[in-house]
Amino acid sequence: MNKLTLGDVEVSRVVEWQGQFAPADVLFPSVPDELWLEHESWLDPEFRDATTGFYCAYMQTWVLRSEGLTVLIDTGIGNDKPREHPALDRRDGDFLAQLAETGVRPEDVDIVVNTHLHADHVGWNTRLVNGEWVPTFPNAQYVMNKIDYDYWNPVNGHTRQATFGSVIDDRATFADSILPVHQAGQVVLWEGENYRIDGDLSLELAPGHTPGSAVLRLESGTDRALFVGDVVHIPIQLIEPDHDTCLSEDQVVASRTRHRVLEQAAATNSLVVPAHMGGAGAAEVARENGRYSIKRWAS
Repeated sequence: MNKLTLGDVEVSRVVEWQGQFAPADVLFPSVPDELWLEHESWLDPEFRDATTGFYCAYMQTWVLRSEGLTVLIDTGIGNDKPREHPALDRRDGDFLAQLAETGVRPEDVDIVVNTHLHADHVGWNTRLVNGEWVPTFPNAQYVMNKIDYDYWNPVNGHTRQATFGSVIDDRATFADSILPVHQAGQVVLWEGENYRIDGDLSLELAPGHTPGSAVLRLESGTDRALFVGDVVHIPIQLIEPDHDTCLSEDQVVASRTRHRVLEQAAATNSLVVPAHMGGAGAAEVARENGRYSIKRWAS
């Protein structure tokens, strides 16, 4: 699924990078081998490579056109950013050209939503111009949660809880992808449980993966979708939501949030749209007798 219409909202998908990111048993340590094997027939090769055992990820941005606004959900990796993971380090990719293929130029973007402030969700917030990091989208408001902003701000001296990633990258990400847009006066730091973007789009606090992680809720006509960021990484979490990732700051809270979000999705027939899921990129879930299942993939 690269393009669809939900009610009055047009949704497009821009994939910046796809590939094998890291060993799945490292990223999802609570998932037993037998569970991978049980679902291997449909997880391989789009979500987990059965030969290498690696988690297969998409780094992607969702482009929404809603009520005259052009809204980006997360901005991926970015170019020229020094990062420890080789897939993220000092890229020279064609993201802006791909964005242009959807009919969107940087100056056309009205709102950038960062579901949370990890490096692979904020990279194209900025780009390097004459040795300085400047906002990529000069006319946009960058909407991010204040809890996350304060948590990742190095001046507050937080201690990273996730076991995958590094404090060095956290600080670099804040310096090159978050602080410059804040200094440019383009950041909106929202607080509370909800933030309304327009009549069809709103944000809801969904903590755990990071303290200020958010889900974007789309409700237009009879259609519903939840852009869940990293509440879900891999589709096995759609049917076994107790399993979290070592990328999360608080795995217990993250699992609790995932149950709540999936319960909402099942009750409202909402399409669940994770940030990194390959294949169709989204699915509807059903809940029966306390168990979840994938009802259908997006098409």
